[in-house]
Amino acid sequence: MQIQEYTAAQIQAAVTAAANIADNWAQSSAQTRAELLRELGAVLVANREELVRLADEESSLGTPRLNGELDRTTFQLNGFADHIEAGNAFALTDDDAIAGAPPLGRPHLTRVRVPLGPVAMFSASNFPLAFSVLGGDTASALAAGCPVVIKAHPGHPKLSRRVFELAQTVLAKQGLSEGVIGFVEGASVDVGVALVRHPDIAAVAFTGSYQGGNALWAEANSRPRPIPFYGELGSINPVIALPAALSAQAEELAQALASSIEFGSGQICTSPGVVVLFAGADADRFENALRDALQTKKTHTMLTPGMKRNFEAGVARLTGTPGVQTVLRGESNSDDNAPPRPLLVRTSAENFIADHALREEVFGPACVIVRVKSTDEVVAVLNAVGGSLTVTLWGAENDSADVRRITRCATQIAGRVLFSGVPTGVAVTRSQQHGGPWPASTEPFTTSVGYAAMDRFLRPVALQSAPAWLAERAGRPC
Repeated sequence: MQIQEYTAAQIQAAVTAAANIADNWAQSSAQTRAELLRELGAVLVANREELVRLADEESSLGTPRLNGELDRTTFQLNGFADHIEAGNAFALTDDDAIAGAPPLGRPHLTRVRVPLGPVAMFSASNFPLAFSVLGGDTASALAAGCPVVIKAHPGHPKLSRRVFELAQTVLAKQGLSEGVIGFVEGASVDVGVALVRHPDIAAVAFTGSYQGGNALWAEANSRPRPIPFYGELGSINPVIALPAALSAQAEELAQALASSIEFGSGQICTSPGVVVLFAGADADRFENALRDALQTKKTHTMLTPGMKRNFEAGVARLTGTPGVQTVLRGESNSDDNAPPRPLLVRTSAENFIADHALREEVFGPACVIVRVKSTDEVVAVLNAVGGSLTVTLWGAENDSADVRRITRCATQIAGRVLFSGVPTGVAVTRSQQHGGPWPASTEPFTTSVGYAAMDRFLRPVALQSAPAWLAERAGRPC
């Protein structure tokens, strides 16, 4: 892969172009923004064959998966267009004046939201379309009225450049400034750091590793004027299988979980990395079925050689930890292009809670089985995880004190709690919450998926006794 390393001057030019257009784009109508978003989706569809081919060459994710991802990307763009046309771009609350002094009296107050300004958007490696150049972060920022400067991921540079080129043709066709969507790239950390440090960048959206996100978050907070950093850093996504679920459908659930672990060769932020089982015959049956199902799975080459090496290091770390028994481990292969083999290990709740290494994400098809003896141990395991994008709870259909306690704990540590199905697969809806307490994300009160993602780039402002000309704008920035 030929990766271009952008210079300081090129980064400066991209951000300056975004800053120069920021006020105009903030003042743009919902119709203008919606037309841009829809046409960006249409140009992806029109160039589907080329884009899927490039994506597959650089990611090895396969054409079925990538065609589905292109559809998701277009769905997001169209969905945000619908969302802002429904009035959500300029949503406001209005309190009429009441004569007298506070607290009974009050002036006329209107609470509006103003776009933050240029957003630095860091593309993800594992979704070269849906979380990349024209992915959800870009769509939500543009819908909010913020220009974006995209940091392409070095794992798919040719695809990123081509999508950006197509985006520029759409901007030109609609008579919009090329600064609405900017682009930089580079494999070194310097490009990303320079982008975050630039004084005209008003916010950062990041999807990626804990290490990279944590470092950039520190940069955003160390600026003379710190800025919001919306980082989605991945998680281990515990699955709690209560005895009621396993006694009824241990084999079916094991098959579903195996497919979720294997999906994308485990390179998914919601991949289940931990499954909690109450010790007993049903748990043994489930574990055996999960092992057998994983053994038959055919994974594909990982996204980058570095990710394959990190996965193998994670496998070695888990299997080499005292108190861990290996249930399934394929032969190690030093070839970076060789598909990873699924890993399944088992440990006790006591060991899992005591050893932080068992709670670190292994980016790839790996899962830790934690055997528990009581609800107390389930709660302790969840609290040890500390923060997760998801928790899945099977067998909670009947109300009880234990079920309520586990459910309550799950809602305290996760952004999304599932009571059926598996955590992989994140719907783009108004009610979605993709982001959990640290270390899953840096801003657990926000989401990076779904239409509420737009709210990250809008700052509330109260207009007190606004003049008629401003009130008539009905929330649209002046």
